[in-house]
Amino acid sequence: MVDTVARARLFPTEDPEKVRKALLNLFPAAEVTTEGDEMIAHTGDLSRFKELIRNHRILDSTRAVMLRGASEGRITFQLNKQAAYVSKISFAEGRPPPGPITVEMTVSDPEAIVDDVAPGTVDGVIP
Repeated sequence: MVDTVARARLFPTEDPEKVRKALLNLFPAAEVTTEGDEMIAHTGDLSRFKELIRNHRILDSTRAVMLRGASEGRITFQLNKQAAYVSKISFAEGRPPPGPITVEMTVSDPEAIVDDVAPGTVDGVIP
């Protein structure tokens, strides 16, 4: 079981419904709430996220990003908010405008989740 929380800061120039759509494009089963200037999506369902990774053929880069962000019981990484709005996965570093979506997965075995979400490949194909 994986508990996933995706957070996106709401900037005054942004339409909150567009930020909501960006979060739901990645995690459609999520419960989305707003707390102050932040929109938060909470879910245990990663099926759409996994589907997008496979459709865009970015298993290896996803795996590398997730492993880099793994620590005991947690995986953290950032996604581009504008890409998410159009149902694309683009990993972000730093603070891309208009701010990233920060994803935090709480898990008992981070490596097992990485293997499930983004299995290793051989020449781009899952063995």
